[in-house]
Amino acid sequence: MRIAMIGSGYVGLVSGACFADFGHIVTCVDKDVDKIEQLRRGEIPIFEPGLGELVESNVAEGRLAFTSDLAPAVHEADAVFIAVGTPSRRGDGHADLSYVYEAALDIAAALDGFTVIITKSTVPVGTGDEVERIMREARPDADFTVVSNPEFLREGAAILDFKRPDRIVVGTEHARAREVMQEIYRPLYINQPPIIFTNRRTSELTKYAANAFLATKITFINEIADLCERVGANVQEVARGIGLDNRIGTKFLHAGPGYGGSCFPKDTVALIKTAQEAGAPIRIVETVAAVNEARKRAIAGKVIAACDGSVAGKKVALLGLAFKPNTDDMREAPSLVIVAALEAAGAGVQAFDPESIEQARPLMPKVTFCANPYACATGADALVIATEWDAFRALDLDRIKKVMARPVIIDLRNIYRPQDVRRRGFTYVSVGRD
Repeated sequence: MRIAMIGSGYVGLVSGACFADFGHIVTCVDKDVDKIEQLRRGEIPIFEPGLGELVESNVAEGRLAFTSDLAPAVHEADAVFIAVGTPSRRGDGHADLSYVYEAALDIAAALDGFTVIITKSTVPVGTGDEVERIMREARPDADFTVVSNPEFLREGAAILDFKRPDRIVVGTEHARAREVMQEIYRPLYINQPPIIFTNRRTSELTKYAANAFLATKITFINEIADLCERVGANVQEVARGIGLDNRIGTKFLHAGPGYGGSCFPKDTVALIKTAQEAGAPIRIVETVAAVNEARKRAIAGKVIAACDGSVAGKKVALLGLAFKPNTDDMREAPSLVIVAALEAAGAGVQAFDPESIEQARPLMPKVTFCANPYACATGADALVIATEWDAFRALDLDRIKKVMARPVIIDLRNIYRPQDVRRRGFTYVSVGRD
């Protein structure tokens, strides 16, 4: 099938490359001409393991192309995906749908023959109805239907998630659109992921409900970690003890500095706003969002406490800047809050991250960025592990101790065993453990 992917950001680029790898003919469209030229040169604007190779191979096979000219791509397409950004709107926290609606108008003008329009962007309930209204008003003669098909991709594992999905959710009650969607995802049938067909509004809400539930699990285990510290329990063992219950599961039960990234923060807030306007407030999610923001600030206090209650005039080394490993995404990263609080308390911060330094530079203008973990630790009064990159899991602790001014490690991801670190003469602080 011929597919036009409107938006070549994280979701659009990964989805387009994977659809092309399935054998479809995909054109990724973006108004950012510089990004399109970069992609044509084989330069990937985001870090996602395996994406560069996937793009390169499918471009070489003639199944994947990039353009800033929307009309020809849509004109030839059997299906058009809308995968533009839906950031939080300034002032009220609602999802900003201006890019979605702009794409809808542009698509409407270029339609030729029956076409399925699919919202892949994360959008509030009722957005598909508005997209359809906008398009029908612009092109009453056009033959199309609007479908919801949310993405469930984890940054750092997006290609695997796309090709081995737990489920595919499709919101449509249109028989012909259902056939098109089945054909688009037909290459996955050998893996037999369940395709859930439902109505459009249910599909839209499913995405928000999924993210809110996962954010709730993270926040729950973080609060249990705080309790563990007060009563002498071990949060990792608690998490294992409850996670082995099939009703709960082991995923997203890792205590840390709070959730961040491009999805959970904005999606929980957008769901809260939608629920409030519908007269059905979701108190649990409201609390989750508030607790998570407070946690990021409290974690900075934890670092300061580990430095004898003051970081004024001290050097603090930060390992990890991205909100999670295997990505360079700095959106809502806990490190942003931690660094700001440490600098406000008088600390000088030096940092290292395997991938996100260039993205972090404009966000942290006072930070000294280092070439590797050992350079980062040099002269530091404390070393903070903020992101659980594999590169940080087997550091030469003896070497780290030699280059630090004071042997203090604050492990916000619990990637080391306390006894191993303390045996080497460090003051060691972790999350939810003695």
